[in-house]
Amino acid sequence: MTRVFGIEPFHREIISKSSLLNVLSFLDTHEVETPVLLMDGEQVKRKAAAIGKNIRGSKVFFAVKANPGLEVVRFLAGLGLNFEIASEGELELLARLGVEAGRIITSNPVKTFKFLERAAAYGIKYYAYDSREEVEKLARMVPGAKVYLRLSVPNEGSEWPLSKKFGVEIDEGAALISHAARRGLDPVGITFHVGSQCTNVYNWNNALYKAKILWEIAAGNGINLSVLNIGGGYPVRYTKVVMGIERIEKNIDGLIGELFPPGISVFIEPGRAVVGDAGVFVSRVIGKSRRADEDWLHLDVGVFNGLMESVGGIRYSYIVERNPAAGGGGQSGETDGSARRPWTVAGPSCDSFDVIDTNVMLREPAVGDLVLVLSCGAYTTSYASEFNGFAIPKTLLV
Repeated sequence: MTRVFGIEPFHREIISKSSLLNVLSFLDTHEVETPVLLMDGEQVKRKAAAIGKNIRGSKVFFAVKANPGLEVVRFLAGLGLNFEIASEGELELLARLGVEAGRIITSNPVKTFKFLERAAAYGIKYYAYDSREEVEKLARMVPGAKVYLRLSVPNEGSEWPLSKKFGVEIDEGAALISHAARRGLDPVGITFHVGSQCTNVYNWNNALYKAKILWEIAAGNGINLSVLNIGGGYPVRYTKVVMGIERIEKNIDGLIGELFPPGISVFIEPGRAVVGDAGVFVSRVIGKSRRADEDWLHLDVGVFNGLMESVGGIRYSYIVERNPAAGGGGQSGETDGSARRPWTVAGPSCDSFDVIDTNVMLREPAVGDLVLVLSCGAYTTSYASEFNGFAIPKTLLV
Protein backbone atom coordinates (compact mmCIF):
# COMPACT_ATOMS: atom_id res chain seq x y z
CA MET A 1 0.00 0.00 0.00
CA THR A 2 1.35 3.38 -1.01
CA ARG A 3 0.47 6.09 1.45
CA VAL A 4 0.34 9.72 0.43
CA PHE A 5 1.47 12.49 2.78
CA GLY A 6 1.11 16.26 2.55
CA ILE A 7 4.76 17.29 2.62
CA GLU A 8 5.30 21.05 2.85
CA PRO A 9 8.48 22.87 1.77
CA PHE A 10 9.40 23.67 5.38
CA HIS A 11 9.40 19.96 6.25
CA ARG A 12 12.50 19.56 4.09
CA GLU A 13 14.30 22.03 6.34
CA ILE A 14 13.50 19.88 9.39
CA ILE A 15 14.09 16.33 8.19
CA SER A 16 16.76 15.17 5.73
CA LYS A 17 15.51 13.95 2.37
CA SER A 18 17.08 10.53 2.88
CA SER A 19 15.49 10.08 6.32
CA LEU A 20 12.07 11.03 4.99
CA LEU A 21 12.44 8.65 2.05
CA ASN A 22 13.52 5.84 4.37
CA VAL A 23 10.49 6.37 6.60
CA LEU A 24 8.05 6.63 3.70
CA SER A 25 9.54 3.55 2.04
CA PHE A 26 9.24 1.59 5.28
CA LEU A 27 5.59 2.59 5.66
CA ASP A 28 4.90 1.56 2.06
CA THR A 29 6.32 -1.92 2.64
CA HIS A 30 5.41 -2.69 6.25
CA GLU A 31 2.25 -2.77 8.31
CA VAL A 32 3.01 -0.85 11.50
CA GLU A 33 1.17 -0.79 14.78
CA THR A 34 1.00 2.80 15.91
CA PRO A 35 2.39 4.62 17.71
CA VAL A 36 5.88 3.51 16.75
CA LEU A 37 9.21 5.35 16.70
CA LEU A 38 11.14 4.82 13.47
CA MET A 39 14.88 5.59 13.68
CA ASP A 40 16.83 6.23 10.47
CA GLY A 41 20.13 4.43 11.01
CA GLU A 42 21.92 6.34 8.26
CA GLN A 43 21.09 9.68 9.85
CA VAL A 44 22.27 8.42 13.24
CA LYS A 45 25.52 7.33 11.61
CA ARG A 46 26.00 10.73 9.93
CA LYS A 47 25.44 12.65 13.15
CA ALA A 48 27.67 10.34 15.18
CA ALA A 49 30.48 10.84 12.66
CA ALA A 50 30.08 14.64 12.69
CA ILE A 51 30.24 15.14 16.46
CA GLY A 52 33.78 15.70 17.73
CA LYS A 53 35.19 15.97 14.22
CA ASN A 54 36.18 19.61 14.72
CA ILE A 55 37.42 19.47 18.32
CA ARG A 56 41.00 18.35 18.82
CA GLY A 57 41.63 15.68 21.42
CA SER A 58 37.93 14.87 21.73
CA LYS A 59 36.21 11.66 22.72
CA VAL A 60 32.47 11.19 22.25
CA PHE A 61 30.23 9.55 24.89
CA PHE A 62 26.61 9.06 23.85
CA ALA A 63 24.19 9.99 26.66
CA VAL A 64 22.16 6.79 26.87
CA LYS A 65 19.24 8.57 28.57
CA ALA A 66 18.44 10.27 25.25
CA ASN A 67 17.43 6.99 23.63
CA PRO A 68 18.05 3.69 25.42
CA GLY A 69 16.42 1.58 22.72
CA LEU A 70 18.31 -1.72 22.50
CA GLU A 71 18.80 -1.64 18.72
CA VAL A 72 19.79 2.02 18.78
CA VAL A 73 22.42 1.52 21.48
CA ARG A 74 23.66 -1.65 19.79
CA PHE A 75 24.03 0.29 16.53
CA LEU A 76 25.97 3.10 18.24
CA ALA A 77 28.22 0.61 19.99
CA GLY A 78 29.00 -0.89 16.60
CA LEU A 79 29.95 2.56 15.34
CA GLY A 80 32.57 2.76 18.10
CA LEU A 81 30.89 5.38 20.27
CA ASN A 82 31.48 5.48 24.00
CA PHE A 83 28.65 5.96 26.50
CA GLU A 84 27.60 8.20 29.40
CA ILE A 85 25.22 6.64 31.89
CA ALA A 86 23.55 7.48 35.21
CA SER A 87 21.82 4.34 36.48
CA GLU A 88 22.13 0.62 36.99
CA GLY A 89 19.48 0.10 34.30
CA GLU A 90 21.63 1.85 31.70
CA LEU A 91 24.67 -0.08 32.89
CA GLU A 92 22.80 -3.37 32.56
CA LEU A 93 21.88 -2.44 28.99
CA LEU A 94 25.52 -1.80 28.07
CA ALA A 95 26.64 -4.94 29.88
CA ARG A 96 24.09 -6.93 27.88
CA LEU A 97 25.74 -5.59 24.73
CA GLY A 98 29.24 -6.35 26.01
CA VAL A 99 30.42 -2.73 26.12
CA GLU A 100 33.76 -2.52 27.94
CA ALA A 101 34.09 -0.46 31.13
CA GLY A 102 36.71 1.74 29.49
CA ARG A 103 34.04 3.05 27.09
CA ILE A 104 31.71 4.21 29.90
CA ILE A 105 31.63 7.29 32.11
CA THR A 106 28.96 8.58 34.49
CA SER A 107 28.22 12.30 34.76
CA ASN A 108 25.30 12.25 37.18
CA PRO A 109 26.72 14.18 40.18
CA VAL A 110 24.37 12.44 42.64
CA LYS A 111 24.38 8.69 42.12
CA THR A 112 22.43 5.92 43.84
CA PHE A 113 24.24 3.48 46.10
CA LYS A 114 23.15 0.53 43.98
CA PHE A 115 24.52 2.14 40.83
CA LEU A 116 27.86 3.00 42.45
CA GLU A 117 28.22 -0.55 43.72
CA ARG A 118 27.57 -2.02 40.28
CA ALA A 119 29.64 0.58 38.42
CA ALA A 120 32.63 -0.07 40.68
CA ALA A 121 32.28 -3.83 40.19
CA TYR A 122 32.03 -3.34 36.41
CA GLY A 123 35.25 -1.32 36.40
CA ILE A 124 34.01 2.16 35.46
CA LYS A 125 36.71 4.73 36.27
CA TYR A 126 35.24 8.21 35.56
CA TYR A 127 32.63 9.87 37.81
CA ALA A 128 31.19 13.38 38.19
CA TYR A 129 30.54 15.08 41.55
CA ASP A 130 29.45 18.47 42.89
CA SER A 131 29.24 18.08 46.68
CA ARG A 132 31.27 16.94 49.69
CA GLU A 133 28.71 14.21 50.29
CA GLU A 134 29.31 12.75 46.84
CA VAL A 135 33.06 12.87 47.41
CA GLU A 136 32.55 10.82 50.57
CA LYS A 137 30.37 8.27 48.76
CA LEU A 138 32.92 7.91 45.96
CA ALA A 139 35.88 7.67 48.33
CA ARG A 140 34.13 4.89 50.22
CA MET A 141 32.63 2.94 47.31
CA VAL A 142 35.03 3.62 44.40
CA PRO A 143 38.37 4.48 46.04
CA GLY A 144 40.90 6.00 43.67
CA ALA A 145 38.26 6.85 41.04
CA LYS A 146 38.97 9.51 38.45
CA VAL A 147 36.54 12.34 39.16
CA TYR A 148 35.51 15.56 37.45
CA LEU A 149 33.79 18.50 39.13
CA ARG A 150 30.42 19.73 37.78
CA LEU A 151 30.62 23.51 37.35
CA SER A 152 27.48 25.64 37.17
CA VAL A 153 27.32 27.69 33.96
CA PRO A 154 24.71 29.94 32.27
CA ASN A 155 21.96 28.19 30.30
CA GLU A 156 20.36 31.21 28.61
CA GLY A 157 19.22 30.34 25.09
CA SER A 158 18.74 26.65 25.87
CA GLU A 159 15.25 25.26 25.39
CA TRP A 160 15.79 22.75 28.20
CA PRO A 161 17.88 24.48 30.94
CA LEU A 162 19.89 22.27 33.31
CA SER A 163 21.58 24.83 35.55
CA LYS A 164 19.58 24.63 38.81
CA LYS A 165 19.75 21.03 39.95
CA PHE A 166 23.47 20.42 39.47
CA GLY A 167 26.77 22.29 39.55
CA VAL A 168 28.65 24.61 41.88
CA GLU A 169 30.32 28.00 41.56
CA ILE A 170 34.07 28.50 41.20
CA ASP A 171 35.07 28.94 44.84
CA GLU A 172 33.13 25.94 46.05
CA GLY A 173 34.37 23.93 43.07
CA ALA A 174 38.00 24.69 43.93
CA ALA A 175 37.43 23.53 47.51
CA LEU A 176 35.76 20.33 46.33
CA ILE A 177 38.59 19.50 43.92
CA SER A 178 41.09 19.79 46.76
CA HIS A 179 38.84 17.80 49.08
CA ALA A 180 38.54 15.00 46.52
CA ALA A 181 42.33 14.77 46.32
CA ARG A 182 42.63 14.63 50.12
CA ARG A 183 40.10 11.80 50.23
CA GLY A 184 42.19 9.66 47.88
CA LEU A 185 40.26 10.27 44.68
CA ASP A 186 41.94 11.38 41.46
CA PRO A 187 40.49 14.77 40.44
CA VAL A 188 41.19 14.82 36.69
CA GLY A 189 38.92 17.51 35.35
CA ILE A 190 35.92 19.78 35.11
CA THR A 191 32.54 19.26 33.46
CA PHE A 192 29.63 21.56 32.67
CA HIS A 193 26.42 21.58 30.66
CA VAL A 194 25.18 24.60 28.71
CA GLY A 195 21.62 23.24 28.60
CA SER A 196 19.89 20.83 26.25
CA GLN A 197 18.86 22.10 22.82
CA CYS A 198 21.17 25.11 23.18
CA THR A 199 20.68 27.67 20.42
CA ASN A 200 23.04 30.27 21.86
CA VAL A 201 26.64 29.64 20.77
CA TYR A 202 27.92 32.07 23.41
CA ASN A 203 26.83 29.72 26.20
CA TRP A 204 29.90 27.64 25.40
CA ASN A 205 32.09 30.75 25.49
CA ASN A 206 30.86 31.72 28.95
CA ALA A 207 31.23 28.16 30.22
CA LEU A 208 34.77 27.78 28.89
CA TYR A 209 35.94 31.09 30.37
CA LYS A 210 34.50 30.07 33.72
CA ALA A 211 36.08 26.60 33.52
CA LYS A 212 39.45 28.20 32.72
CA ILE A 213 39.38 30.17 35.99
CA LEU A 214 38.68 27.04 38.02
CA TRP A 215 41.30 25.09 36.07
CA GLU A 216 43.96 27.67 36.96
CA ILE A 217 42.92 27.79 40.63
CA ALA A 218 43.28 24.01 40.81
CA ALA A 219 46.76 24.25 39.26
CA GLY A 220 47.67 26.88 41.84
CA ASN A 221 46.60 24.40 44.52
CA GLY A 222 48.94 21.78 43.09
CA ILE A 223 46.31 19.80 41.14
CA ASN A 224 46.96 19.60 37.41
CA LEU A 225 43.76 18.72 35.56
CA SER A 226 43.71 16.95 32.21
CA VAL A 227 40.05 16.38 31.26
CA LEU A 228 37.55 19.00 30.10
CA ASN A 229 34.08 17.52 29.74
CA ILE A 230 31.87 19.93 27.79
CA GLY A 231 28.70 17.86 28.20
CA GLY A 232 26.04 18.01 25.49
CA GLY A 233 23.64 20.67 24.29
CA TYR A 234 24.06 20.62 20.50
CA PRO A 235 20.62 21.45 19.06
CA VAL A 236 18.55 19.66 16.40
CA ARG A 237 15.84 20.93 14.09
CA TYR A 238 12.30 20.78 15.48
CA THR A 239 10.37 23.63 13.89
CA LYS A 240 13.25 25.77 12.62
CA VAL A 241 16.82 25.66 11.36
CA VAL A 242 19.44 25.79 14.15
CA MET A 243 23.21 26.16 14.37
CA GLY A 244 25.16 23.36 12.77
CA ILE A 245 27.59 21.09 14.62
CA GLU A 246 30.58 22.33 12.65
CA ARG A 247 30.01 25.97 13.60
CA ILE A 248 29.57 25.13 17.28
CA GLU A 249 32.62 22.89 17.42
CA LYS A 250 34.99 25.22 15.57
CA ASN A 251 34.08 27.92 18.07
CA ILE A 252 34.66 25.55 21.00
CA ASP A 253 37.92 24.21 19.60
CA GLY A 254 39.30 27.70 19.05
CA LEU A 255 38.53 28.76 22.61
CA ILE A 256 39.93 25.58 24.14
CA GLY A 257 43.15 26.13 22.20
CA GLU A 258 43.31 29.69 23.47
CA LEU A 259 42.36 29.08 27.11
CA PHE A 260 43.65 25.63 28.11
CA PRO A 261 46.99 23.83 28.08
CA PRO A 262 47.81 21.82 24.94
CA GLY A 263 47.10 18.11 24.86
CA ILE A 264 44.12 18.00 27.21
CA SER A 265 41.35 15.42 26.70
CA VAL A 266 37.95 16.81 25.71
CA PHE A 267 34.92 14.67 26.53
CA ILE A 268 31.66 15.35 24.67
CA GLU A 269 28.34 13.88 25.83
CA PRO A 270 25.83 14.30 22.99
CA GLY A 271 22.43 12.69 23.25
CA ARG A 272 19.83 14.71 21.37
CA ALA A 273 22.33 15.67 18.66
CA VAL A 274 23.03 12.03 17.76
CA VAL A 275 19.51 10.66 17.59
CA GLY A 276 17.03 13.56 17.78
CA ASP A 277 16.44 14.34 14.13
CA ALA A 278 16.82 10.68 13.08
CA GLY A 279 13.54 9.69 14.74
CA VAL A 280 10.00 9.96 13.39
CA PHE A 281 7.00 9.03 15.49
CA VAL A 282 4.34 7.37 13.37
CA SER A 283 1.02 8.07 15.06
CA ARG A 284 -2.60 7.74 14.05
CA VAL A 285 -5.53 10.15 14.31
CA ILE A 286 -7.98 8.57 16.74
CA GLY A 287 -10.42 11.46 16.91
CA LYS A 288 -11.32 15.03 16.06
CA SER A 289 -13.51 17.42 18.02
CA ARG A 290 -14.58 21.02 18.39
CA ARG A 291 -14.04 22.45 21.88
CA ALA A 292 -14.53 26.11 22.85
CA ASP A 293 -14.05 27.34 19.29
CA GLU A 294 -10.89 25.23 18.85
CA ASP A 295 -10.32 22.30 16.54
CA TRP A 296 -8.82 19.37 18.45
CA LEU A 297 -6.82 16.57 16.89
CA HIS A 298 -6.44 13.45 19.04
CA LEU A 299 -3.46 11.16 18.36
CA ASP A 300 -2.52 7.76 19.80
CA VAL A 301 0.77 9.22 21.06
CA GLY A 302 0.79 11.96 23.65
CA VAL A 303 2.54 13.57 26.57
CA PHE A 304 2.63 10.45 28.72
CA ASN A 305 3.63 7.80 26.17
CA GLY A 306 6.29 9.61 24.17
CA LEU A 307 6.09 13.39 23.88
CA MET A 308 6.79 14.52 27.45
CA GLU A 309 9.27 17.19 26.32
CA SER A 310 6.35 19.17 24.90
CA VAL A 311 5.52 20.04 28.53
CA GLY A 312 8.90 21.78 28.82
CA GLY A 313 8.48 23.80 25.65
CA ILE A 314 9.78 21.56 22.87
CA ARG A 315 7.56 21.93 19.80
CA TYR A 316 7.40 19.44 16.95
CA SER A 317 6.73 19.50 13.22
CA TYR A 318 4.01 17.26 11.77
CA ILE A 319 3.29 15.67 8.41
CA VAL A 320 -0.30 14.46 7.98
CA GLU A 321 -1.43 11.70 5.70
CA ARG A 322 -3.19 13.14 2.72
CA ASN A 323 -6.95 12.85 2.88
CA PRO A 324 -8.48 12.48 -0.62
CA ALA A 325 -11.76 13.85 0.72
CA ALA A 326 -9.98 17.15 1.36
CA GLY A 327 -9.11 17.58 -2.30
CA GLY A 328 -6.02 15.38 -2.52
CA GLY A 329 -4.63 12.90 -4.96
CA GLY A 330 -1.24 12.39 -6.51
CA GLN A 331 1.96 11.19 -4.85
CA SER A 332 3.78 11.65 -1.56
CA GLY A 333 5.75 14.86 -1.55
CA GLU A 334 2.91 17.04 -2.82
CA THR A 335 0.60 19.11 -0.68
CA ASP A 336 -3.13 18.58 -0.96
CA GLY A 337 -5.70 21.20 -1.79
CA SER A 338 -7.03 21.79 1.71
CA ALA A 339 -6.16 24.94 3.61
CA ARG A 340 -4.09 24.72 6.77
CA ARG A 341 -5.72 25.88 9.97
CA PRO A 342 -4.81 25.84 13.69
CA TRP A 343 -5.31 22.67 15.73
CA THR A 344 -4.85 21.74 19.36
CA VAL A 345 -3.01 18.42 19.27
CA ALA A 346 -3.73 16.03 22.15
CA GLY A 347 -2.75 12.52 23.19
CA PRO A 348 -4.91 9.47 23.92
CA SER A 349 -5.10 9.44 27.72
CA CYS A 350 -8.01 10.51 29.90
CA ASP A 351 -5.92 13.22 31.55
CA SER A 352 -6.59 16.80 30.43
CA PHE A 353 -2.85 17.48 30.93
CA ASP A 354 -2.24 15.33 27.84
CA VAL A 355 -2.03 18.21 25.36
CA ILE A 356 1.00 18.18 23.05
CA ASP A 357 0.67 21.59 21.43
CA THR A 358 -1.73 24.36 20.46
CA ASN A 359 -2.12 26.47 17.33
CA VAL A 360 -0.45 23.84 15.15
CA MET A 361 -1.09 24.69 11.50
CA LEU A 362 -2.19 21.50 9.74
CA ARG A 363 -4.28 20.47 6.78
CA GLU A 364 -7.46 18.51 7.43
CA PRO A 365 -6.76 14.88 8.38
CA ALA A 366 -9.30 12.09 8.63
CA VAL A 367 -9.80 9.85 11.62
CA GLY A 368 -7.59 6.83 10.98
CA ASP A 369 -4.98 8.78 8.99
CA LEU A 370 -1.33 8.62 9.97
CA VAL A 371 0.53 11.64 11.33
CA LEU A 372 4.34 11.75 11.28
CA VAL A 373 5.87 13.66 14.18
CA LEU A 374 9.38 14.74 13.22
CA SER A 375 12.60 14.94 15.27
CA CYS A 376 11.40 12.48 17.91
CA GLY A 377 14.54 10.37 18.26
CA ALA A 378 15.59 11.82 21.63
CA TYR A 379 13.86 11.99 25.01
CA THR A 380 10.62 10.46 23.76
CA THR A 381 10.43 6.73 24.47
CA SER A 382 12.97 7.21 27.28
CA TYR A 383 10.44 9.46 29.07
CA ALA A 384 7.42 7.35 28.17
CA SER A 385 5.28 5.56 30.75
CA GLU A 386 2.30 3.21 30.65
CA PHE A 387 0.04 5.74 32.32
CA ASN A 388 -3.63 5.00 31.77
CA GLY A 389 -2.70 1.59 30.35
CA PHE A 390 -1.22 2.83 27.07
CA ALA A 391 1.88 0.86 26.10
CA ILE A 392 5.29 2.43 25.60
CA PRO A 393 5.79 2.65 21.82
CA LYS A 394 8.25 0.30 20.15
CA THR A 395 11.44 1.64 18.54
CA LEU A 396 12.46 0.28 15.13
CA LEU A 397 15.75 0.99 13.35
CA VAL A 398 15.09 1.42 9.63
